[in-house]
Amino acid sequence: MIRKFENTDIDAVMQIWQNENIKTHNFIPKEYWESNYEYVKKLLPNSEIYVYIENDKIEGFIGINEDYIEGIFVNSNYQNKGIGTALLNKAKEAKEELTLNVYEKNRKAIKFYEKNGFKIVKEAVDKETNEKEFRMIWNKGDFKC
Repeated sequence: MIRKFENTDIDAVMQIWQNENIKTHNFIPKEYWESNYEYVKKLLPNSEIYVYIENDKIEGFIGINEDYIEGIFVNSNYQNKGIGTALLNKAKEAKEELTLNVYEKNRKAIKFYEKNGFKIVKEAVDKETNEKEFRMIWNKGDFKC
């Protein structure tokens, strides 16, 4: 089940955020994610967030800021079960266009987004991590679900 974020969800969401960032982005020092934890926790509720509930527990979420996807995070024990796709489709329902940034070294995420209609439109270097990243865009008119 997907539902809108509630303030009481913050600890579960942040645990997934931190755990999955450290696992997925192992090319970035763990301390980077740990040092940004409180900052993200404070900002997160300002975004449009949807959580995926399985057995009364949050197992994934998507954060959106206007038409920008801040991130999709799924508990690693629940990955490859359609949760990320379901969350992404929820975001696509109300949007004509979505953009996001993804690290070049995160090949799994790039393939996931390409499979879901996103196209790479720009390359840059993330100033905070010095890692190459891609800007990806999805347009409702370009891709039919």
